[in-house]
Amino acid sequence: MKKTILTALSVAALSGCASHLDHTAKQTQICEPITESQVIGLFDRWNNSLQTGDPKAVVANYAPRSILLPTVSDQNRLTSAEKEDYFIHFLKDQPFGEVTARQIDIGCNTVTDSGYYTFNMKRTGKPVHGRYTYTYHWQNGQWLITHHHSSKLP
Repeated sequence: MKKTILTALSVAALSGCASHLDHTAKQTQICEPITESQVIGLFDRWNNSLQTGDPKAVVANYAPRSILLPTVSDQNRLTSAEKEDYFIHFLKDQPFGEVTARQIDIGCNTVTDSGYYTFNMKRTGKPVHGRYTYTYHWQNGQWLITHHHSSKLP
């Protein structure tokens, strides 16, 4: 009797695992293809949005759940309003970014673009040299920034 109950419990436990495995196996992820040149285009899209002078156009490049750790601010920007506030001030100098070195890593529905860039500030005429990391995720049919870290070179 004890052996029968133990066997029945073992079978029930194992069938629960099998059921869990079958459920998990059915959940497959479809990876959106992207090339290095298309990743470069994502930076160009962001940089072109800077040229509009419209903070909302720049913020449109960011996913709703994203973080901006900006170059010329000590405040992390999590919400669209916080990002917009940063770009209102940043855009006053009319920046144009140029990547000078980069490394691109492509995964399944995620891309990282890291390196060095220089912002030429049209209003002041002064360049700002920095390092950057952009992480993009494929969301709602487009590549959006989920993490953007930028800092001046020491």
